[in-house]
Amino acid sequence: MPNEHTALRSTGLYTGKKIDAHAHVGDWPGWASLSGTQEELLGLMDRHGVQKAVIFYPDNSLVKKTVKAHSDRLIGCVWPDPHDPGSRRLVRTALSKWGFRGVKLHPLFGAYLPNDEIVHPIMEEARRARVPVLVHSGHAPFSLPWSIGELAEAFPDVTVVMLHMGGGNGIYIQAAIDTAKRLENVMLETSHMTLYSKVREAVEVLGADRVMFGSDYPFGETEIEIRKITAAGLSKPELERVFYKNAEELFSP
Repeated sequence: MPNEHTALRSTGLYTGKKIDAHAHVGDWPGWASLSGTQEELLGLMDRHGVQKAVIFYPDNSLVKKTVKAHSDRLIGCVWPDPHDPGSRRLVRTALSKWGFRGVKLHPLFGAYLPNDEIVHPIMEEARRARVPVLVHSGHAPFSLPWSIGELAEAFPDVTVVMLHMGGGNGIYIQAAIDTAKRLENVMLETSHMTLYSKVREAVEVLGADRVMFGSDYPFGETEIEIRKITAAGLSKPELERVFYKNAEELFSP
């Protein structure tokens, strides 16, 4: 007889409620040659049973406009550049006046280390507003799990979400799990993490309440990301946590 995990693996797609904790709108020319539109994102959400998505983009005004038009489906996070002297003011405005519910940091794009002191004013604003900080991970030298862990350790009362949970490198993936095990305020998001077995390991080591589903639209494919988590062989309560409940609680107003 197949055990519960095997039975769930065989279904291919999880049909329960979902929140996509990592998506984008806007154009990504040059290196990516991609574009993400609100129409396509909402269509993918409808097709795959995703009730809500968390979105961010370097042009925060576009995110503001998009979220305002679809406030029942989309949740905004502000994307500051810590090098910009106005970044703290931007974050405070987005969180207090625009209704955004988190902060996105991309150390690779911005060429800074997550644990650099220039990030601290932004973290202080997140702490003040009691919102999570989502940090890109997986690329040396600017976005490695160890540095993200140092940032989380400096702000233990701020939830830090390690996007991609280390990415495509097995060493970084393991470091993401080990870092989260050491620091209770670190959560892991699964998009573009290449080893489905590590989703299972992360849930076993950290608990199902510290792992979240994300697609990284338009860079990732929603169906593939859903199948990856389903393939990990989680129980139904664990799937409900990873796909929906964790994000619902984390991004609630």
